[in-house]
Amino acid sequence: MREYTICRFSGWEAIETLPIDTRLWCPEVEIRAFAQIAWDDAALHVRLTAEEKQIRAVHTGPCGMPCEDSCLEFFLAPFPEDPRYINIEFNPNACCYLGLGGNGELVRLLPEKDWLSPKAFFTETGWGIEYRVPFDFVRLFFPGFAPAPGCAIRANCFKCGDLTETEHYFSWNPVTSPTPNFHRPCDFGRMVFG
Repeated sequence: MREYTICRFSGWEAIETLPIDTRLWCPEVEIRAFAQIAWDDAALHVRLTAEEKQIRAVHTGPCGMPCEDSCLEFFLAPFPEDPRYINIEFNPNACCYLGLGGNGELVRLLPEKDWLSPKAFFTETGWGIEYRVPFDFVRLFFPGFAPAPGCAIRANCFKCGDLTETEHYFSWNPVTSPTPNFHRPCDFGRMVFG
């Protein structure tokens, strides 16, 4: 199981980058992805970036399916003993899928942009997304969640593209499913608040 320290947010240049580099279910492709995760007293700060030449960005709006496009995802389970998790997916249009998963079901949550305030961006080699996950939002589903130094969550970061020119799937912590399935808290890594 991989582990990452979630540092206090002081600007992205100071935050350690974790690789989303475990290739899953498909042949080798020329795509790389990375995540940076930090925190302050009010929220998690998430920055996901991808290096990919063929970017697909078709879905827009609150009811799209960003996983069919070039997509970056962050799943977090605030309490390690609780099987539920929050599922956040974005494409380059900042189209979001926000869900609450666990116990074999996934419930879509709306309105996502009111909570997350996403900012998509493009680079010379690809694209990325930045957003905040307010702890007040997390506490709507996980009352009592109060991050502090030493506190741990389970989480994983993903890069996918179900309908891109070259279908692809990557994760930070390895996924043990024989077929594409990121919704496996048993395969999440450990993130510790520093």
